[in-house]
Amino acid sequence: MNDNTTATDIPTAKTQLTEAELAAFDLGNHLTALMWDEPFFSAMLRDVTKIETDSIPTAGVLAKDGDIKMWWNRSFLAGLNSKQVKGLLKHEVYHLVFEHTTSRKKTPHIVHNYATDLAINSPAMIPEDELPQGGLIPGKAIHIDPDAYAKLDAEAKARFDRISGKIEALPPNMSSEWYFGQLMDDDEMVEDLTGGDKGGQGGQPGDGVPGTMDDHGEWGEGMSDAEKELVKGKVKQAMRDAVKKCDARGQWGSVSAEMRSELRKMCSNEVDWKSVLRAFCGMSQRANRSRTMKRINRKYPYIHSGRKVGHSANVAVYVDQSGSVDDESLALIYAELEQLSRKVTFTFIPFDSSVDTDNEIVWKKGKKQRLNRFRCGGTNFHAVAEHAESNKHRFDGYIVCTDGEAADPGPSRMRRAWVIVPDRKLYFDKRNDTLVQMTGKGAA
Repeated sequence: MNDNTTATDIPTAKTQLTEAELAAFDLGNHLTALMWDEPFFSAMLRDVTKIETDSIPTAGVLAKDGDIKMWWNRSFLAGLNSKQVKGLLKHEVYHLVFEHTTSRKKTPHIVHNYATDLAINSPAMIPEDELPQGGLIPGKAIHIDPDAYAKLDAEAKARFDRISGKIEALPPNMSSEWYFGQLMDDDEMVEDLTGGDKGGQGGQPGDGVPGTMDDHGEWGEGMSDAEKELVKGKVKQAMRDAVKKCDARGQWGSVSAEMRSELRKMCSNEVDWKSVLRAFCGMSQRANRSRTMKRINRKYPYIHSGRKVGHSANVAVYVDQSGSVDDESLALIYAELEQLSRKVTFTFIPFDSSVDTDNEIVWKKGKKQRLNRFRCGGTNFHAVAEHAESNKHRFDGYIVCTDGEAADPGPSRMRRAWVIVPDRKLYFDKRNDTLVQMTGKGAA
């Protein structure tokens, strides 16, 4: 696990498991049950990569390199009952929904960890009986195993009792910002949680500090703005898809009417696909270093020239000109690519059943292009993937603008984004690619 991990800070109620019990646990069965019982959370987790690990004691979601992963510990999950596993999965989805993995983490970190878990574990979001014992629940004393409590010294017992009592006094169903403010206003609580390190991480959780087996990592830290935007775009698109599916079927599971309304509001804004594309391009940038006398050399000032670092992105944009893409959609794609050209230089390549290299254009930043329709046949994404792979020495990544009506080209070893024209969709699993849905409103 690394610094961009969020973990669910709740110990298992059953710690002694046989090898047979561990071997029998199947996360896939719980994910299948979630599909029937909780369609929103199931849809959100569909494209999250699940990784079994012993590097963390519980479970968590991780945002790294534009991808979203869920890490889970078999010993922990196998010790939970079915309801608790479901609650744990819902907990991790909410961390994604509320952008905890990409937001700048407040300090002290341990206080921020408490605040986010208190907001998520409120009864309006996750019922108490779905949370593993030891979870932070506003309005409830923190559960601790009696044997574990007995092993604490007098000072640690007093610290635990103070923390538990203050959590019990907090009202449920408030925002993480509200809980953070309440906790920070209590100097004794901050002292108990941080051990005096109020300016940063707060140190490792000590005796008597519950619910902090993992501190949710360095949320938002170590991530470039481009990477954050890419992850946010992926999560937002997953939310839009999940909300649309649940509304269409009239099946939301346990998601309350109030929470449904909130999720709809969060998805109401049209996807700004240009910002996602720019983020994608930003992640594909190469540094170009050159010397210049205009920049001072820090080591040998006024003797040697300094270094100037510029960035360029070598990105290919494959535009679907098959017969299924009408002229109106093609015009919309061209208008949006003109907006993109104001930010980066990229290579424009039309395709249908094959890639049209004869009409390839290097679309220079800030330059207008007169674009035509060169093709009108079928659609072959495999041809695009093969062309991109054979030109990986030229391109850092590639973007496919399309209506999505073609067979799955399989996973890509290069960065890949899909831009889908309005009211269309991909008919296959997009895996770890970036997916952008055009709005139909034209260039902004």
